Amino acid sequence: MDLTELKAAVCEANLATVQTGLVMATFGNASGVDRETGLVAIKPSGVPYDRMTSDDMVAVRLDGSVVDNHYKPSSDLDTHLLLYRAFDGVGGVVHTHSTFATIFAQALTPIPCFGTTHADYFRGTVPVTRHLTEAEIADSYVASTGQAIIDAFAGRDPLEVPAALVAGHGPFVWGRTPAEAAMNAHILEECARMAWYSLQLRPDLGSLPVALRDRHFLRKHGQAATYGQETRA
Repeated sequence: MDLTELKAAVCEANLATVQTGLVMATFGNASGVDRETGLVAIKPSGVPYDRMTSDDMVAVRLDGSVVDNHYKPSSDLDTHLLLYRAFDGVGGVVHTHSTFATIFAQALTPIPCFGTTHADYFRGTVPVTRHLTEAEIADSYVASTGQAIIDAFAGRDPLEVPAALVAGHGPFVWGRTPAEAAMNAHILEECARMAWYSLQLRPDLGSLPVALRDRHFLRKHGQAATYGQETRA
C-alpha cells in the first residue's frame, strides 16, 4: 500500500482502541508497516484522539529515520521498530494501558489460556517480560522494552501468541495489519478480564487442555483453517 493508505489504516487502528475502550486520554499508540517500502506510520506523540486524522500520522523508516516531521512520533516508536525488525509477518503493533491486561502486567503474571475464547486468538499463555535493568532504563528505555518482548518470545512463534505484557507497564499486541493488531488488543483485554474473574473463583485453575486449545486455534489460523468463508474469485 502507498503511504497515504498506510497512514489511513494506522489512524483507524488508533481510533479503534478508543472506540473499544482500551485507551483513555492519550495513553497508547498504534502503528503499521509496509514491508515493501520499509515505511512505518505511527501515532504522533500526545495528540488527542478526538482531533486526530490520518494526515497526523508520522512516517518513519524501519531504521528510525523520520520521513515527515509535521509531528513528533510516539514516544514508544523504538519499541514498535524493534518488533517489526524481529517479527516477520507482523504488519501492525498496538500498545495500550487497558485495565485488565495492565493488571496482569503490573502483577508480573502471564495470562494463561483458560478457555476457548483465549485459544481462538492466542495459542497458549500470553507472556510477561522481565523487568528492565537500571542501565537499560537509563540508556535505552524504549528500545530495551522492545528487546525484552523479543526475549520473552525465544522459541515461540509471535504470530501464534500476538501479544506480550511488559512488566509493570502494559500490553503490546500485534497482527498482520494495523486493524488486526487493534482487534487482537481488544480480544486480549477481554481474555485478561475473563482470566481475572476465573482466578477469583478458582485460584488453582489449570490451563485448557492442549488438544482443545490447538483445535480452536488451528481452526482459525494456519493453512488448514476451516473457520469463515472461502474467498470467491
